[in-house]
Amino acid sequence: MTTLDRLYTEFGQSPWLDNLTRGYLRDGTLARMVADGIRGVTANPTIFTKAIVGSADYDEQFAALTAAGHPLEDAYWQMVVDDITAALAVLRPVFDAGGVDGFVSVEVGPELARDTEATLAAARALHERIAAANLFVKIPATAEGVPAVQAMIAEGRSINITLIFSLARYEQIIEAYLSGLESLVERGGDPSSVHSVASFFVSRVDTEVDRRLENAGTSEALALHGTAAIAQAKLAYRLFRERFSGERWQRLARLGARPQRPLWASTSTKNPAYPDTRYVDELIGPDTVNTLPETTIAAFTDHGTLARTIDTGVDQAADVMRRLAAAGVDMDDVGSALEDQGVAGFNTSYRQVLAALAAKAHQLSRR
Repeated sequence: MTTLDRLYTEFGQSPWLDNLTRGYLRDGTLARMVADGIRGVTANPTIFTKAIVGSADYDEQFAALTAAGHPLEDAYWQMVVDDITAALAVLRPVFDAGGVDGFVSVEVGPELARDTEATLAAARALHERIAAANLFVKIPATAEGVPAVQAMIAEGRSINITLIFSLARYEQIIEAYLSGLESLVERGGDPSSVHSVASFFVSRVDTEVDRRLENAGTSEALALHGTAAIAQAKLAYRLFRERFSGERWQRLARLGARPQRPLWASTSTKNPAYPDTRYVDELIGPDTVNTLPETTIAAFTDHGTLARTIDTGVDQAADVMRRLAAAGVDMDDVGSALEDQGVAGFNTSYRQVLAALAAKAHQLSRR
């Protein structure tokens, strides 16, 4: 049994791959990773930009799409949909084995993050275009994204909510999920067909909070360096346990509803001073997902620590939050700043890939 298999079977955490490239689909890399214990795949605009711009794997298809008169954005989305569809097929046996994992996530266009109605239309279109039971459409957890999440769940669609950086926003996402399920049930829908994960970002929180602590410069502030992200994630898990219990949840669970699992995202270590498995080792526990880039998978497989840690030291985590506030760090403001950065970063990636495709189309037209 591999380390990744043990992570799932012994500790209830599902390891997913945070990457997708056509090369992995063609040469069997993704299939081999699934055989080694990877149980899902996440992708985003930055990942697809690197894949499309960084290799020649898409050139033949892009040339054919361009020759057929497809606009650049349509060509981009066709290539994305083809990769997602192929990955869904690789992961489908995992889904069929229990319906807990085996998901592949594709994100709505990043330019829609501040537009509820456009997000709704795009999410519906992706679900209908791909139409696979193990598809997650990703919606960002912006203020405008929250009502879109609720509406999609109420329609019985499976959603991965991304770019969650604060406990306040996470609580809104949980409420959107529960309210969406209740609306679905009221309309006679089947909640057992709905799946969802809430992607709570981790390492980026330490990057931003550490910067603010360094700017504060006090001994109290500097003593908190590197404590925020894990502490906040532990409190997020406590909130998950609290909200997915009690009579409100039990009414839904009796009808077959599934809890919306926390997914730890941004789990590669950004600060080289921190251990490279830090954001895996410290966040292991049941009913969770950790989506990992290849370097973190390799590091954890080599020297990670398999132990239940997500619900240890929770009182200390709450104390860290109080001390951060006393040091002048507003975690809600941190969340807002990181959300803006995340949306802007995905928009930049999307513009980059379109610009690269435009340049490639120009070259093709001159041949």
